[in-house]
Amino acid sequence: MDNKDRVLAMALAGIAAVLAVAVFWTRSLSTQGLEALARASLPLDEALSNGKPTLVEFYADWCEVCHQMEPTMAQLKQTHRGALDLVLLNVENPLWEQELDQFQVRGVPTVLFYGPDGTVRGRSIGLRQPEQLEAMVAALLRDDPLPFLNRQGATSTVTDTNPSQGSVVGPRSHGDGAA
Repeated sequence: MDNKDRVLAMALAGIAAVLAVAVFWTRSLSTQGLEALARASLPLDEALSNGKPTLVEFYADWCEVCHQMEPTMAQLKQTHRGALDLVLLNVENPLWEQELDQFQVRGVPTVLFYGPDGTVRGRSIGLRQPEQLEAMVAALLRDDPLPFLNRQGATSTVTDTNPSQGSVVGPRSHGDGAA
């Protein structure tokens, strides 16, 4: 290997290292974003009883679609501060088992829309584009019928990486009905 090839190899290795750090950093920020939104959420019972419309998202840290929607959720929280409660619940947290059963969460992300009286106005499963979520929230705030509820958006994919140990994708992974 001549000097030119060594320089090229070192440059490529450097670029690969920078890209790896960037991917890791971006992923950690995204997880922190979901967790930060969840920590800033009102308790669910308080949000559903305080007279404000409420958007509840059931998410998972491993859910790529949830991470894609996180900036939109943060924007909705900021844009509609004081008029809308946003509650994020991590499906991996055993504290929410009762809510997962009660609200029949079978896929992530699942977003539930509640009116000011605490009644469910709609349910959305899967990826929603920012403009769709904004239109749904605007309709909720006006007490109008919610658009886009008759379609399921894209969800994250889950593969069973170790079938020899008998692990099975759970029913709350992505609404696929596996048990």
